[in-house]
Amino acid sequence: NEYKSYLRKVFVHFAIKTQTMETSKRIKLDDESNEKKDIKIEADIGEAVKIEIKEENPSDDDEIIDTKPNLKGGYSENELKYKSRHCPYLDTIQRSILDFDFEKLCSVSLSNLNVYACLICGKYFQGRGRTTHAYTHSVHENHHVFLNLTTLKAYCLPDNYEIIDSTLEDIKYVLKPVFTKEEIVAMRHTHKVCKALDGSIYYQGIQGLNNIKANDYMNVILMSLCHVSPIREFFLEETNYENIKLPPGSIMFPLIQRFGDLMRKLWNPRNFRSHISPHEMLQAVVLCSKKRFQFTKQGDPIPFLSWLLNSLHYTLTGGKIKKSSVIFDTFQGKMKIHSRKVPLAGEKAEGDQYKTTTTTSPFLYLMLDLPAAPLFTEDGDHNIIPQVPIYKLLEKYDNVNEKERKTYEATYLQRFEITELPRYLILAIKRFTENRFFVEKNPTIVNFPVSFDMAEFIDPVVSDRYQSTEYNLLANICHDGKATDGTYSVHLNLTSAGLWFDVQDLHVTKLQPQMITLSESYIQIYERGDVAAARQEKMEIAS
Repeated sequence: NEYKSYLRKVFVHFAIKTQTMETSKRIKLDDESNEKKDIKIEADIGEAVKIEIKEENPSDDDEIIDTKPNLKGGYSENELKYKSRHCPYLDTIQRSILDFDFEKLCSVSLSNLNVYACLICGKYFQGRGRTTHAYTHSVHENHHVFLNLTTLKAYCLPDNYEIIDSTLEDIKYVLKPVFTKEEIVAMRHTHKVCKALDGSIYYQGIQGLNNIKANDYMNVILMSLCHVSPIREFFLEETNYENIKLPPGSIMFPLIQRFGDLMRKLWNPRNFRSHISPHEMLQAVVLCSKKRFQFTKQGDPIPFLSWLLNSLHYTLTGGKIKKSSVIFDTFQGKMKIHSRKVPLAGEKAEGDQYKTTTTTSPFLYLMLDLPAAPLFTEDGDHNIIPQVPIYKLLEKYDNVNEKERKTYEATYLQRFEITELPRYLILAIKRFTENRFFVEKNPTIVNFPVSFDMAEFIDPVVSDRYQSTEYNLLANICHDGKATDGTYSVHLNLTSAGLWFDVQDLHVTKLQPQMITLSESYIQIYERGDVAAARQEKMEIAS
């Protein structure tokens, strides 16, 4: 009645929201003013409703102007669009404390469904409705910006509207990095020097991995594989493996999914930090290996490397082991094993059982046997640390020297003949001897060059099939300390920059190539010369 003297005929459409339904009424008012009026009407049942009075088109008295507001969050559609692009809480985001490396679980319910990250404190919460943990957190802590970890959509709570702003793109990219094919190929011959939020400088692909408790033996393997070009290029593009079909009941898919996530995080040039936590990858390893490998107990990198390569191959081929995959295409070679039985004392080597048998076997790595450690000491009780050249260890595979192999039934002498060279050669040096009582380490220093030629260990017919039989060192895994409580580190060659780095957990330092051969090498990864030559040619073309 307050505006009755100024009113003329208009139609107002408003809604009264009750607990069970929404009813709409029409009020016919008389108004002679052209101004917009806000009238607050208290309903008998429900809550206060905001009403916007609009002037009717004078030329059409029968048309009803529908101004019913969108009551989602208490805002009209236009107000929601405005707030989506002008959220007042974006300046409260704390990028320095955001960490997306850990498992995406709600910190209250431990559920992995519909999880949101609070961009102010970095914690994970489930849902965004009125009864969810994210909504409760936003009200109690006055934190309003949340990011869905699956859809990458940002929301403001408790108002519950989507935030559309380009300033959030850097956070979304850290959560889920995406690389184009051009960027992936460019990594072969170019490198980037990146800067984290705290001002620390790091090279793309060279970042420390967090040692949660005793997972350094896993970290060195993961870091080394991430620098093998075919493996890197395959897993940087998620479409290469996202539609793999596995046999029913298989639990192996999280392994390649988490390995791909770790690969993209490691090569992300826009990381907020200069280090990464491989927590999700380690959880997948524990699950898929059925707790054979754990990050709470020190382990051996060689069994872990063997299991990881075979498991990745099994998963990528959908359980069909005989099919080819990027793992076998990169690391697999072939050899012939010539074996003959040794007769016992007093027996004659007669019969078919004493004839030499030949079998063909694929291999993913070559095991090198160290000579026995010395038992004598010098004056002053210092152990004599012997040295042996790597060429002496590789004579095991020259098809001349025989290696003794004992079984419960008999003793055999074997010769190994390499018939197919892999693109990337893995050498594993057997340093540890384990028995029922203790683990013993062989401290022999292996002298090896940064590059060597395999031609002298293979048949000339095999050698002629390759453009190059020279191998260049790509990664060198070392063990320091005692057998039971030592630590693992890796020397990495960033081939695009021509630099060497020593990576031990979170510590990353540049390294001179001359210092590499002084370490107690345990596992080495070499790149064949023709593969390296092709990359070098592309580097020269790019420069």
